[in-house]
Amino acid sequence: MNRRLAEWKLEFDRIWSAHAPDYGEAVTLAQLIADCAEDEALRQAAAQALPILRCAAQDSTDHATCVAARRRISVIREVMAALTAPQFGRRSALPKSLTPEERSRQLLGLPLDRRLSESEIHRAYKLLAKRTHPDAGGSEEAFLRISAAHEALMKERRMPPRH
Repeated sequence: MNRRLAEWKLEFDRIWSAHAPDYGEAVTLAQLIADCAEDEALRQAAAQALPILRCAAQDSTDHATCVAARRRISVIREVMAALTAPQFGRRSALPKSLTPEERSRQLLGLPLDRRLSESEIHRAYKLLAKRTHPDAGGSEEAFLRISAAHEALMKERRMPPRH
């Protein structure tokens, strides 16, 4: 186990177990993890937690914000627990590679386990497009990636079923 990961885990466990968590410290730690963690899932969990943790770190926060911040801290702790748990069995087995459709679904934040309607795909695309469009402060590369994923999923839905 990575020593830095173990230290981060201990710090988040300490923050979590405090009666009144220090959300300012949680913001600092989450930012550090989002910037330099090796695991993509951990970086993503920390980055997604940052906005609510910053809100909770302000002095005039309401109870609902603090509850949401604690939930985000628990998500980060769960990811770290999964990364630090002993691995038994197929340790060296490579993870199953995703199909192009699964990659597109993952990019748009859609479930992998069921058939999706065109409206579900389009709604997920529109939500992401609002944030990633270059005119809204996003990057052109990210916008092009989600546009390609949207187009691939919509094209697949329009194709007649194979028998």
